[in-house]
Amino acid sequence: MHLCFFEDELTTNFHPLTLTRPVDDLRIGICTIAEKWQRALEPESWSRIVRPELKTVFPASTITDSKSCFWINSRYLPDDVLLEKIRNLDEGTCMQYEDTVIAARVDASLSKKWIKNGNPDFNSLLVLRSSEFECITRLWDLFLKNGGEIKSDVTHMTHNDTEDVSISSEAILQNRSEIYIGKGATVEPGVILIADNGPIYIGPGATIMAGALIKGPAAICEKATVNMGAKIYPDTTIGPVCKVGGEINNSIFHSYSNKGHDGFVGNSLIGQWCNLGADTNTSNLKNNYSTIRITNWNSRQDIETGQQFLGTVMGDHTKTAINTQLNTGTICGVNCNIFAGDFPPKFIPSFSWVGSNVIQPYKLDKAYEAMQAMMARRDVELTDGYKSLMQHLFNKEHR
Repeated sequence: MHLCFFEDELTTNFHPLTLTRPVDDLRIGICTIAEKWQRALEPESWSRIVRPELKTVFPASTITDSKSCFWINSRYLPDDVLLEKIRNLDEGTCMQYEDTVIAARVDASLSKKWIKNGNPDFNSLLVLRSSEFECITRLWDLFLKNGGEIKSDVTHMTHNDTEDVSISSEAILQNRSEIYIGKGATVEPGVILIADNGPIYIGPGATIMAGALIKGPAAICEKATVNMGAKIYPDTTIGPVCKVGGEINNSIFHSYSNKGHDGFVGNSLIGQWCNLGADTNTSNLKNNYSTIRITNWNSRQDIETGQQFLGTVMGDHTKTAINTQLNTGTICGVNCNIFAGDFPPKFIPSFSWVGSNVIQPYKLDKAYEAMQAMMARRDVELTDGYKSLMQHLFNKEHR
């Protein structure tokens, strides 16, 4: 069996996070969406339809065998009922809820054609009408569903609480059976892990430094670090190789991002390779307790979210200076440098150099220099393909 992910017309709802990744590469719970499906279906191989600008970072895939292929809408999250229905699909059929295709099963020949064309065409398939299943449709769905996905993911994760694990006898692990600690992880003295209301996952090689407090459901992913005295509230995911401190509530950090110092991040989505300067704070609640409006990435028009709590959405490689204050419902694009002495604008386009209410284009060569310096600290190469994607995003924003 082969597995292939496709995106639909709602993909842009997840910009700026999906400016630099396909939807299936979004992290929710412990895993990315692609990892959830790979774990659930255990395909022999998998691929995805990739937008043209992403192909230099996420190479286009091919199908080399004659086996049938399950096509999965990458906004959908696997559960037992949906998995059973997908496994029972006949070749040449697709599951559809209203006008949205959830999944399909087609032969290898047609799948190869769709991948080559860069677009699946479900019109020739027999349609099976379906009820709706768990999926993401808007940015804030990611943090709203995060706690539930942590609970779901943790039951499928492999972990070993005895092999090469260092847990201080001075740490407090409340409801120990719901605390999952991976190989090579370290839990230092004074750490308090409270899993009464949901599991806590500490990935392989992760470090929880002295005095940190974590309340589940929460996920600290592989090789991530929680600094001394940090407070991690429920429904929070700290992605692989991130380093965080201060106070974090109901937020998702994708991989390689840092918030090493005090400051509050709540109901927020932070991309890859971001760095939040000391005492950066994200407001997640308006003073009048009204619902929050954000700026739609494509239309640049304000939209009503219906959410009372919503902090910041930050695209990859964006940085904030010391004491940065981000307003409720702030949207930051890719590769922004924010050092305003007061509240910066609530909408910050990609490649912006943001002073005190003055936005100028962030020069591309200078952005490359900052990217390369940060990535080198984690032994990750800034490839020509990655530069090509950034060049595309820069040209699109400043054409």
